[in-house]
Amino acid sequence: MNAPKKGSQRSRKPNNEGKDWSGALRSILIITLFFVLVPLILRLNKWSEGTVQNFTYSEFIKALDQGQIKSAAIISENTGNQYISGDYTLAAGSTDASKDRKYKVFINTSFDPMGKLRDQLVAHNVPIRVEPPSSFWGSLLMSTLPFLLLMLLLWFLFARQMRSMGRGALSFGKSRARLLNRDKNKITFKDVAGVEEAKDEVLEIVEFLKDPKRFQKLGGRIPKGVLMIGPPGTGKTLLAKAIAGEADVPFFSISGSDFVEMFVGVGASRVRDMFEQGRKNAPCLIFIDEIDAVGRSRFSGIGGGHDEREQTLNALLVEMDGFDTQEGIILIAATNRPDVLDTALLRPGRFDRQIVLDLPDLKGRDQILRVHAQKVKLSETANLSVLARGTPGFSGADLANLINEAALLAARNYKKGIDMSDLEEARDKVRFGRERRSRVMDEKDKEVTAYHEAGHAIVMAMLEHTEPVHKVTIIPRGNAYLGATMQLPEKDRYTYGRKKVLDELTTFMGGRIAEEMMFGDITSGAYGDIKSATRLARKMVCEWGMSEKMGFLEYGEKDEPVFVGRDTTAVRDFSEETAITIDQEVRRIVDECYARAKKILEENKDKLVALATALLEFETLDGDHVDEILNHGKLMNPPNKTPPPAPSNEQPTVAPGLVEPRPSPDSIGPTSGPLPSPA
Repeated sequence: MNAPKKGSQRSRKPNNEGKDWSGALRSILIITLFFVLVPLILRLNKWSEGTVQNFTYSEFIKALDQGQIKSAAIISENTGNQYISGDYTLAAGSTDASKDRKYKVFINTSFDPMGKLRDQLVAHNVPIRVEPPSSFWGSLLMSTLPFLLLMLLLWFLFARQMRSMGRGALSFGKSRARLLNRDKNKITFKDVAGVEEAKDEVLEIVEFLKDPKRFQKLGGRIPKGVLMIGPPGTGKTLLAKAIAGEADVPFFSISGSDFVEMFVGVGASRVRDMFEQGRKNAPCLIFIDEIDAVGRSRFSGIGGGHDEREQTLNALLVEMDGFDTQEGIILIAATNRPDVLDTALLRPGRFDRQIVLDLPDLKGRDQILRVHAQKVKLSETANLSVLARGTPGFSGADLANLINEAALLAARNYKKGIDMSDLEEARDKVRFGRERRSRVMDEKDKEVTAYHEAGHAIVMAMLEHTEPVHKVTIIPRGNAYLGATMQLPEKDRYTYGRKKVLDELTTFMGGRIAEEMMFGDITSGAYGDIKSATRLARKMVCEWGMSEKMGFLEYGEKDEPVFVGRDTTAVRDFSEETAITIDQEVRRIVDECYARAKKILEENKDKLVALATALLEFETLDGDHVDEILNHGKLMNPPNKTPPPAPSNEQPTVAPGLVEPRPSPDSIGPTSGPLPSPA
C-alpha cells in the first residue's frame, strides 16, 4: 500500500518554529524591561523623597544668611501656592560640604510677600529663575508615569497568558478534526494498490460527491457512513484519503481517541462541532480513524462502563441520524476491531456499508510492490513477482517497509541499484529479524543445528504436497536462536486438503528424527516443532473434520472473552470419553506422520549427511542448492561463502551438546508454521 505523499501532510513545522522564536524573543524582552524599569522607578522614588530637603521658612533664611543657598527657582502652582527650589550646600565643616543638595521651601505670600524674599536672594547673589505654572495633567502624568510603565509590563506578562488560557477553556468542546484541503490532498486511487474490490465499492461515493444530482433525480440515496474493516497496515486510512482526493472535496480527519477527555461532556460537544464544521464545508468527507476507541459496545457487564465514552457515542449516533446525505457529508470510519463496536452504530442508516480490506493476495502484493518500487532504483536482477510469492501474509505497510529496508541495505553496501539479494534479505529481516552472526555457537551445537534443519529440508522436498524449499540456514535470525527452513508458496491458499495438511505435519518431524539418527540423542531444539505439530493435529481432529473416527463434528470450547458479563469461563460441550478419544486421534496422527518422516530420512541418509555438511560449510543454502544435493548428491554450483562473524569475547551460555530452547514456537522447522483455519 503506497504511503501518503509529502504534499498531503499538514506541514506545520515552519510555522511552529516561527511561533517558538517569536515567543522566546517576547519573553526575553519582557524580562529585560522588568529588570530595567523596576530599579529605575525605585531610583526615581528614592531621589524624589530621600535627597530633597524640605526647609522651613526660618531654616531657609538662616541658610541664606550663611551663604549655603546656591540657586533658587520660584515655581508657582495651579492652586496659587508658590515654593522655591534649588541647590544648597551643608554648613562649613560638615561632611561633603562641597557637594550640592536639593531643597524645597513653601512661601506664604500673605505672611511674607515674594518681593521682599526676592530682594534678599539678590542681596546674597543667589541666581534666580522663575518657572511658569505647571499643567495639572502634566504633573499628574509625570508622577504616575513610572507606575503606568510597571502596570503595562505586568499586562504583557500575565494578560496574554490569561487570554490564551481563556481560549483553551472555551475550545475544550471544539472538534480536533484536521482539515485537509483540496490543494494539499494529492492522493488518488492510482496511489492505492492491492484493494481493487474496496476501490470499486467506494467509487460510487466519489461519483456522488462529484455529481450528486445524477443520483438524486433517480431517488437514490448514497450511504451515510462507510466502515472500513481490516488488519493493521492494509490501507484503510490511505483509501479514505484517496476518496477525498478523487472527489476533490475537503477531508476532515480525526482519531477516535480525540473525542474522549477527562472532562465530562467534552467528547459529545466535539462530535457536534465536528458535524457542524462538515455542514459548513459540504460536500466533504469526515474520516474517524480507530473508531473503536469511542464506539465500543455500551454493555455494562462485570467490567463496568464508561459514562463519558457512552455520552460521546450517543452524540455520534444522534448526529449520524440527524444529517442527511443530500447535504453532501459522507462519514468514513476505520477499525481493526469490528467485534467490539456497538450494534446501534452498525445498523443501516448509520454505517450502511462495511468494506473489508484484507491482507493482499499474490496479485495485490505484486501491485503494491511495484507502486513502492517507483520511488527507488531497482537493478535488472530484481524480480518483484518472485518477491510477491515469498511474502504471503504481508500487509501493505509490511511491503512498504520491505522496499525501504532493501534500499537501506543496498546503500549500506554502496550498490548502484537494489538487486534481488537485497530484496530477499530485507524480506527475511522484516519477517524473521536480522541475522545474529555475533551469537557464538560451539561446533557441536552448530552440527546439531545443521542436521536438524537438513532433516526438515529433506522431508519437505521429498513430499508431494508441500511448498518448495526456499532457503535453509543455520544462522540465528531474530527470535530464532538456531536456524530456520523457509518455504516459498507457489500461490495463495485459502483451503487446505487433508493430504497437504498431513505432508506439512510430517515436515515438523524431520528435525527431531535427524538428531536422533545421527547423534543417538535428542535436544530441546524441537520445542517449536512439537508445539506446532500438536496444534495442527488437534485442528484436524476438532475443527476440520479430518478424522474418520471423530467424524463430521466440531469439538471445541466456547472461546469468549472474560469479564464482559457473559461466560466467565471456557465451557466444553463434549464428554470426558470424547475428550479421551480426541487425544488418542491426535496422538495417532502425529505418530503416523513421525513414522513417515523417519522412513524418508532413513532412505535418504546419504543426502541428509551431504546437506548438513554443506550447511556447516556455507551456513545458508537456497532451494536450488537443496535440489542439487537431492538430484546429484553434491552441490554443482556452490554459493559464495559468507564472511566469518566478528570475533567476540563472550562465551556461549549453552552447555556443549545441548541446543538452547527458544521462546518462539516456530523458530526451528518450516517457517510456514501451523496452517491457519480456513475462514
